[in-house]
Amino acid sequence: MLTQLSIHNYALINQLTIDFSEGLSIITGETCAGKSILLGALGLVLGNRADLSSLKDTTTKCIVEAKVALANYNLQDFFEEVDLDYEAETIIRREILPSGKSRAFVNDTPVRLSVLNQLRTKLIDVHSQHETLALSDNSFQFSIVDALAKNKDKIASYKRGFSKLNQLKKELQALEFAQKEANQQYEYNLHLFNELEQANIKVDEQEELEEKLEQLNNIEDIKLNLSEALEISINEEIGVQNLLNTLENRLLKIAAFSKHYQELSERVTSVKIEIDDVVTELENANENVDFNPAEIEELNDRLQLIYNLQKKHTVATNQELLAVLEELSEKVSQVENAEETITNKKNEIADVTQKLDNLAGLITKSRTAVVPKLTKQLQHLLAELGMQNARFAINIKPTSNYFANGKDALEFLFSANKGGNFGELKKVASGGELSRIMLSVKTVLSENTKLPTIIFDEIDTGVSGEVSNKIAAIMQQMSANMQVIAITHLPQIASKGKHHYKVFKKEVKGLTTTNLKQLSNEERIVEIAEMLSGKDISASALTHAKELLN
Repeated sequence: MLTQLSIHNYALINQLTIDFSEGLSIITGETCAGKSILLGALGLVLGNRADLSSLKDTTTKCIVEAKVALANYNLQDFFEEVDLDYEAETIIRREILPSGKSRAFVNDTPVRLSVLNQLRTKLIDVHSQHETLALSDNSFQFSIVDALAKNKDKIASYKRGFSKLNQLKKELQALEFAQKEANQQYEYNLHLFNELEQANIKVDEQEELEEKLEQLNNIEDIKLNLSEALEISINEEIGVQNLLNTLENRLLKIAAFSKHYQELSERVTSVKIEIDDVVTELENANENVDFNPAEIEELNDRLQLIYNLQKKHTVATNQELLAVLEELSEKVSQVENAEETITNKKNEIADVTQKLDNLAGLITKSRTAVVPKLTKQLQHLLAELGMQNARFAINIKPTSNYFANGKDALEFLFSANKGGNFGELKKVASGGELSRIMLSVKTVLSENTKLPTIIFDEIDTGVSGEVSNKIAAIMQQMSANMQVIAITHLPQIASKGKHHYKVFKKEVKGLTTTNLKQLSNEERIVEIAEMLSGKDISASALTHAKELLN
């Protein structure tokens, strides 16, 4: 429920804060006094597009803030879904900066306009004069039937299934296209895969082969240098090993005389042990050096195979070759397993389709069941509003097509006159009739949806007399379950409000501003008397105004 609206620097409004209460609230005022400005500001805070021309003073920002009481409307899940902090009294704020940039906040958390638009559908229904055109919109007609049929949860479930079905169909189409493409390349890919698989490539193989081949190609130099290294190491006269033995013996003889000599002796012993180990390794290496022409040829062949495969697949390393092998494996496997994959996908589609059909059947059944009740309610309300001969023909026709809200086609036809032919609302109903039909529809919806607030912007257009009294009575009836705010020019409707606000213009220092104030009982009498007789209020108009209010 809207509890407060604050407007700063918007259109003709400098600063305005007004509190609203439950029940039926009436807003009146002369033509062009600024009632549309109030609705514009409210629309702005509920997610309408911002316009820099809305700023009264273009050097400072425009702020519109709405406080709404949410405690009774079970919106915690929605706030959690859009990642917002829930507050029983939620504050929605919209700002337009002089630069033209727009910002929106819910409980001081920045939000996108899409979130505001989602929130508005759960908070406030603003009915303007042009909205009667929606009566002929098929989706709006479905919303009327589904509200009465309590189809919200079933349709939400259906929509999830419908979305999944469309996704599965896209996936099947992609699989079938990929299979077609893959089939054309299958034989070639299989040849490449087998060739790489048979090559049995190893990640570090190339480096190892190149190193080994390099050794074999330089075997004579290696043999010569190993032999000379051994000679230097083990020669009886000048060999490093023998010299170290001699050095070790000399230091051992004096090691007992000084700790320093002892350390030198130990270091030499350590070096000698390392040299002995190196000599052993040299001897083993020298013995294992062997020239083998067959092995060289084998290594050359293996390396050439690797080089050829790398060139063929335009890669530089064995790691990349193995990646190619994996990719080819997937392509080959995709073709070989495609039929099974496609069959599984078709089975999944069939399963989702069956569930959708079941849901659609339940939706159709509940829609069909409420049509007689809906028709009776609408015709009864219209009879109260002076359209005793109004008739509806609401037809639910199951189809084989899948729509976003089920599988039904809906005909919502109307006849205003006794014995008249049924036709589309926009073709057979006048403006005044459309207003009364929309009020009847909103009344039915208000009884079946838990919407906090509805705002009627001159829904009394084209009606007068007793019909206006009936409209006021219906609004009063609606206000027992929800907050109703009505902008009206009719005194009969204005007098039925629990709260009465007046929009008026005031000129201050040559500048015109729009203002809104809540009227006292005495001020209401004067306002309604003006609505009855104009600025020159007669005694009879005042008497009539008091009678209306009583």
